[in-house]
Amino acid sequence: MSTPRRSSPPPSAPGAGSAFRAAVEARDLAAMRACLADDVVFRSPVAHRPYAGKAITGAILANVLEVFEDFRYLRELQDADGHALVFEATVDGLQLSGCDFLVLDADGLITDFTVMVRPLRAAQALAEQMGARFDRIVAMAGDEA
Repeated sequence: MSTPRRSSPPPSAPGAGSAFRAAVEARDLAAMRACLADDVVFRSPVAHRPYAGKAITGAILANVLEVFEDFRYLRELQDADGHALVFEATVDGLQLSGCDFLVLDADGLITDFTVMVRPLRAAQALAEQMGARFDRIVAMAGDEA
């Protein structure tokens, strides 16, 4: 008996994750947004519901750039389904480790963006910082839409 194959998105465009990584490392918000599909879904490590759309995802990323201190990508992994970008940062003096999981469409744009972070205390500090900015994030997304 054969094992059923799971449906997967189209293969990643070469270097698409690297383009996003370079934009983040340059702190170039416009270039980061240019890597996002219009219908991107952002899955936060500190919120239960996903956020859909380029405007809200771009606003979240703009604020994360301000919250994270000493942000640096350590490693990039790629397969046919997308990219994983392993990172470290500091939030409120707490060391944080995490990974950005990026699923890309045939054009190399990010359609699904999932972030995971650890340890718990640093994730809680991130949740507190981002929660305090939530109204600002929503306003930024409205201005961009």
